[in-house]
Amino acid sequence: MSALDAVRARQSWSKVTEDAPSREELLPLVAAAGRVADHSSLRPWRLIELRGADREVLGKAIAKAQGDKHPSSKPLRASLLIAVVVSHRKSDKVPGWEQEAVASGVAHTLSLLLDEAGWGVIWRTGHYTRSKAVAKAHGLKKNEELLGWLYVGGKPAKKPGRRKPVDARALLTRMPHKN
Repeated sequence: MSALDAVRARQSWSKVTEDAPSREELLPLVAAAGRVADHSSLRPWRLIELRGADREVLGKAIAKAQGDKHPSSKPLRASLLIAVVVSHRKSDKVPGWEQEAVASGVAHTLSLLLDEAGWGVIWRTGHYTRSKAVAKAHGLKKNEELLGWLYVGGKPAKKPGRRKPVDARALLTRMPHKN
């Protein structure tokens, strides 16, 4: 499958089965995803693998961030969550927003690779993503911020709904010229 075909075929899977790739299956995909454009090769990102009880810890942290009494069940929607973290590096040439874009690029590329490998993936966020409780649960350092999680599992028999096509002509514009 070409890269174009893989991108065209990609869908978000809001519901996945309990199956999930092993750590050994993930490693080559992470290495490939890390090849995104990265000004000054700072590698301003890292990924955190959450399985089993890790998801329950996250559910408690989300509840704390939201002021809820009961743990959130959201992290239990997939047996594998991959937390996407931007690890800001000191740089005179590469601003923080660009470093966050690199981390986002890694996450998106990894989601494409997982989809192509046959896994269902959806990138989830929430207003609690950058809360202190959730950051602490992930062991984030002062220079790090959570961008969200890739929820990964098996693709169920039922396909997700269709997305609206992208109107490329409306979105690809030209720079205006003044006469």
